[in-house]
Amino acid sequence: MSNLIRRDPFREAYSMSSALDRLLERTFSDMGMDLEDQGQIHLPIDVIEKENEFLVKANIAGFDPDNIDITYTNNTLTIKGEVKEEKESKEEGRYHLHERRYGSFCRRISMPGMIDTNKIEAETENGILTLLLPKTEEAQPKRIEVKSKNVKVIEGKSK
Repeated sequence: MSNLIRRDPFREAYSMSSALDRLLERTFSDMGMDLEDQGQIHLPIDVIEKENEFLVKANIAGFDPDNIDITYTNNTLTIKGEVKEEKESKEEGRYHLHERRYGSFCRRISMPGMIDTNKIEAETENGILTLLLPKTEEAQPKRIEVKSKNVKVIEGKSK
């Protein structure tokens, strides 16, 4: 005779809900976002390694460049800033849609390699922050010349 197993649909739904919660928490934390932290803005960045330097690009549209703080300490690049909410008077009307984010951000990136801190440059153009982090002389690849010791052959005899 086969064993009967009683199904509990509520337990299965709760189990699926818990699994989905864990998945979402892990996904957002991997992206640098905290679901509980409403005041933080996620700053998307790209880090590109070139032969002699690292290039870091970040979307900072809407941020005042004077309110952005960039530091480099112990192989860690830190970019901080804040977007302040515009204060609208109630006489002007009411919101029908309010999607723009306000608050602060802080991104820390561990850089793989030695950076010449005296030559770091930062500039903004069209809402993109570009950081140029040159590698130190020791960290840059060196071209090694290969010397050839060919043996000359004259009339079937080597010299």
